[in-house]
Amino acid sequence: MPRKKSEGSAAKPRAAKAKSATTATAKPRARKKAAEAGSIGITASECASGSPPAAIGALGDRIRGVGGAVLGSYREPLGGHWVVLAALPIEAIAPTPYQRELSKTHADRLAGVIPKVGRFLDPVVAVAAPDGPGFITPNGMHRLAAMTTLGAKAITALVVPEPEVAFRILALNTEKAHNLRDKALEVVRMARALVAADDPRHETALALEFEQAAFLTIGLCYEANGRFSGGAYLPVVSRCDALRDEPLATTVPAREALAKQLLEVDVAVSAAVARLKESGFASGYLKPIVVARVNPIRFVKPGGERPDLAKTLAKMLAAAADFDPSKIKAADLAVAAAAAASGGSGDDE
Repeated sequence: MPRKKSEGSAAKPRAAKAKSATTATAKPRARKKAAEAGSIGITASECASGSPPAAIGALGDRIRGVGGAVLGSYREPLGGHWVVLAALPIEAIAPTPYQRELSKTHADRLAGVIPKVGRFLDPVVAVAAPDGPGFITPNGMHRLAAMTTLGAKAITALVVPEPEVAFRILALNTEKAHNLRDKALEVVRMARALVAADDPRHETALALEFEQAAFLTIGLCYEANGRFSGGAYLPVVSRCDALRDEPLATTVPAREALAKQLLEVDVAVSAAVARLKESGFASGYLKPIVVARVNPIRFVKPGGERPDLAKTLAKMLAAAADFDPSKIKAADLAVAAAAAASGGSGDDE
């Protein structure tokens, strides 16, 4: 008994020492310092001061040229950039051609709400159209559709003179939450529009607009197959894919080859899912289970050198072709369902 007491008393100081060492080495999480109140941007009176640059005058001429009216111009309060407040004929403005598809449900809901207010008080954002005299909106597609449905003759817009702002606004657009398919397609359409405009920038210079490389590769898959199960492959592609320090004119064709490879993997994975169903399994999470099993980097810890996506997909294709349904147990389905409930995805199979 005394011996046990001695061992126990010796263990406590060691534990305390270890705890002390852990506390000493742990670094407190740095908190982002809040900006001092009133320290950013320009004052309210400054928003209405100064002489508009020539670009604003030219923008006013363009607005009047399509039958619109300039209601005023001002400097927005954060960066002090000039903006034109205008009334545009409803037929003179359209959504940007590279954003997600219209949600008819959302547009119809807006069309039902706006008449109850009896006023349209939320201007759309617009820039000059690149291929015509009119305008396009990167933020306001559903409001524009609702006003069109209501038979409106005109719509108010905040018109920005810099066309490139449209891409950044799309990246920050929160009018309607994106799902993966919407976001990936929007990113790919932006990339294609930039290539068509001979934009020389590299992917890395467009990190704000694209957010992550996986959206480009998966978006190309959605272009080819609208029912592609992007959510099942996003973790793998995100681990391997990175924005490239090369021009878009070079990277888009390279990513098209990767997308073709990923679609081939999906065909093989779908065949493996079919074999699981033939074996008696029935679940909405069969595809994520197969993808996880054929993923060659699932046990590789993040960090270090990024795995090569083409080589990873080649290994996944071979593993999916050899997939054995007998190695899947009912418990695996429960684990997959639990993972999905905590934030995973059970995409269409």
